[in-house]
Amino acid sequence: MLIVDRLEGEWAVIEWEEGTFNFPRKLLPAGVREGDVLTMTLERDEELTVQRQKAAQSELDDLLGGKEEEAGWILS
Repeated sequence: MLIVDRLEGEWAVIEWEEGTFNFPRKLLPAGVREGDVLTMTLERDEELTVQRQKAAQSELDDLLGGKEEEAGWILS
């Protein structure tokens, strides 16, 4: 269970079984107040992950001039 403990400026302090953590207030649903119980779902996006890895590898290739294999800098 996630509970909004308090709102501090741009941050919400969220309480859960293991303690508390700060969460950007702008990412919370509109109208959230102290004491509200929240639910959260996180999913891994395989397609976007692969796109980001390819873009990073391309930038690395450009920086190293195609010598990344020799240097052992292959991203995977």
